[in-house]
Amino acid sequence: MKLVAIFLICISNIAFAAPAESCPEALDHYKRPLARDKKVHLCEAFKGKVVLIVNTASKCTFTSQYEGLEKLYAKYKNKGLIVAGFPSNDFSGQEPGTEKQIQKFCRLTYGVQFPMFEKTHVRGNSAEPLYRYLSKVTSDAPKWNFHKYLLNRKGEVIGSFASHVRPDSPQLVNVIEQLL
Repeated sequence: MKLVAIFLICISNIAFAAPAESCPEALDHYKRPLARDKKVHLCEAFKGKVVLIVNTASKCTFTSQYEGLEKLYAKYKNKGLIVAGFPSNDFSGQEPGTEKQIQKFCRLTYGVQFPMFEKTHVRGNSAEPLYRYLSKVTSDAPKWNFHKYLLNRKGEVIGSFASHVRPDSPQLVNVIEQLL
């Protein structure tokens, strides 16, 4: 009789347990950190954070934005901001290096500490699912390096910012501050 009661209690707890939070589509992707082997689930890594997703390149006129992205990350990371860099060689071959070369360049030249991920295709038919989704939701595919997508703490895409919008731009910073 005790066994039946325990079984019924267990079944009722399962039936009435709160449903697990689902992963928003913008973060439901497995990506490998730059120059590493094991992939991470972006949902798990960025849950509850404001996320700025940026396609980057080391040999671009906008490459100096690494400095601004790192400053933005350093200033707001303790309040819940993640800057996530995705190197891409999709625009005029401006990210030709290996992942180890990209990582070394970013750290030594710009002191980048924000998370960087595997080299990624961000445009056209070869775009990775993450970038296909971001482009579809915003109707704004990256036209060049350092295009930015901003997600709120729920993983919802809030905005898309063209390459010329610098990381310290009031247009971007004001939205980030509101979300934090």
